Amino acid sequence: MKNLNLRLAVLVAAFSVISCSNDPAIETLEEENSVVTLQKTPLTPTQINAKINETVSSRERFEWTNMDAHTIWSATVHGDQILTIGYGNDDNDFNKENSNAESIKNRLLQRIATVEANGQKTIKDFLIEEDSQLNIIDVKIEDLETVIDLLSQKGIRYIEPTGYRYLDHEVTAKSGAGCGYESETLNSADYTTVAPGAKVPWTFYKHNIPAAWSYSTGSGVGIGVIDTGLTPNNSLMNGSFNDGYSSGRYVQKYGTFVDSIWPWSTRTDGPNDKCGHGTSMTAVAAAPRNNDGMPVGVAYNSNLISYRGTKNVLLDGYHEQKGVANALTALGNRSDVKVISMSIGHIISVGRIKDAVRYANNRGKLIFAAGGTSTTFTNFVGVIFPAWMDETVAVTGVTDASYYKECDICHKGSDIDFTVVMQRHGNGSRTTPVLSYYNGQTDYVGGSSVATATTAGIAALVWSRHPGWSKTQVLNRLKQSADFYPYKNSQYGYGNIDALQAVQ
Repeated sequence: MKNLNLRLAVLVAAFSVISCSNDPAIETLEEENSVVTLQKTPLTPTQINAKINETVSSRERFEWTNMDAHTIWSATVHGDQILTIGYGNDDNDFNKENSNAESIKNRLLQRIATVEANGQKTIKDFLIEEDSQLNIIDVKIEDLETVIDLLSQKGIRYIEPTGYRYLDHEVTAKSGAGCGYESETLNSADYTTVAPGAKVPWTFYKHNIPAAWSYSTGSGVGIGVIDTGLTPNNSLMNGSFNDGYSSGRYVQKYGTFVDSIWPWSTRTDGPNDKCGHGTSMTAVAAAPRNNDGMPVGVAYNSNLISYRGTKNVLLDGYHEQKGVANALTALGNRSDVKVISMSIGHIISVGRIKDAVRYANNRGKLIFAAGGTSTTFTNFVGVIFPAWMDETVAVTGVTDASYYKECDICHKGSDIDFTVVMQRHGNGSRTTPVLSYYNGQTDYVGGSSVATATTAGIAALVWSRHPGWSKTQVLNRLKQSADFYPYKNSQYGYGNIDALQAVQ
């Protein structure tokens, strides 16, 4: 019924001028003329973004599947003509391993070949790629008629104009997307030095993390961090990952992000961080308890698997979304990975990433996602995607005030599960100390990003303490050790976790 309504919506202009004649030939001609008129006048990016902003400003989730065919097609026109199709027998039929949807895929490809360019194209002319793990195909679409036809077909879970970049058309979106190689000397009040010479961030004490180390340091647990990659220029996150009190563990780096304007390109640009954000997040979760006077991570004896899945923290583009999804499925297939941390997101739902999150979740991974960090163009948004998903654990940052108060730039809302203290009350610059991108340098990081990585580290401590537990048992222990348990606050979830209580 939804698909039928979408199709009717596109043709409403034609129906409004049709006479009372019952001549089917006239009705067909009017319908064709309406399509032709719309084909010549796609919405502008400003008009498309206005629809997106109208939805998210009312704290509703933006899903392309709720848009009409003309809007989807217009975004496809402005997005390199890339349309991603999630197919299957039902909403849960997203994994090729457990699916018999091959016939659906073949039927849809044939429909596109029949409709697109009046049947003048073959499948190889428009098929960009078929996902190897998920029921997803990427196609290049030019015609509005093709979108209308697809929306009427059975077996489609979603169609999305994944080449459309929302942020390219927001004049205020000049935030740097969370990137930067800055370093800053730490204020002595913001850390405590512990043996064998590591600096413990002041925020860790707000969650009893140092006390929890008497019971667990994360040994044997793999933390997968999907972000902008990991620096090659800080030895503590590379060859000296085992340093000081950190030993017997490994760090691995991979890259799934393709830095190219061409959708068919598959060559990644490697595992190294070219933004700075990913380095900060991996350091918060797992930096060694070193003897070099540098900040330590939460789970300083855990294994670390870093993925450069995106160019920056905003998942706004085909290759960013595809890179993150590929990293999720890869981590989902690893038995040594228990925890996944994603301090990245979007204000728009992304079907491919949603499928990949569910894929990894079904394989027992505990997935933490950032609730959102405001910039000039997102301060009207609630909890972002994928943190709003049921399959992820949403985290945001709060200050050290005597009452619960979100950090200056942090999102809050009913989808939040946990909070982490990461900012001095009244002083937004005093956040969590971390390793910097370069050797011997430090920095401060804040927002829901560092809160997410911190919580992922705490989860690794719990799982290391109870290696036979399931992700549900670990999550329940985190809830039980948080401030508001057994209740859930409408804005801050279960609140701050007491790591010591969680591991005891």
